[in-house]
Amino acid sequence: QVQLVESGGGLVQAGGSLRLSCAASGSILTISDMGWYRQVPGKQRDLVARITRGGTPTYADSVKGRFTVSRDNAENTVYLQMNSLKPEDTAVYYCYAYVARFSFDYWGQGIQVTVSS
Repeated sequence: QVQLVESGGGLVQAGGSLRLSCAASGSILTISDMGWYRQVPGKQRDLVARITRGGTPTYADSVKGRFTVSRDNAENTVYLQMNSLKPEDTAVYYCYAYVARFSFDYWGQGIQVTVSS
C-alpha cells in the first residue's frame, strides 16, 4: 500500500550540500516514523536519521550537527538536508517508513550519494 521514491542524490565536492527527498504514495495508512539509512558495499545498512510523526528526530553520531531530517505530513514526504559533506558520507541512501499499528516496514529503492575530495 506504500511506495517510497527518493530523489536529490548525486555527486558533490567535500564541504558541499545536498537535499534528499522521499515521497510516499499509494497508502491509506498513517505512517508513524520516516527516515534515512545508508549502505556501502560489504557493510550493513546503518541509520542516518529518522523522525516521528510529531517531529522528534534521531541522528547517527557521525552526522549530528551536519544533517537535518524533516517531514511534511500533509505531503507524506521526508527530507534529509546534508551539509558539510565528507567523503565518508558516500553511500546508497535508503528512505524508510514505518506503520506502527500493523508493524509494517517500507523501503525505497535507494539513491546514490558520492562525495569527492
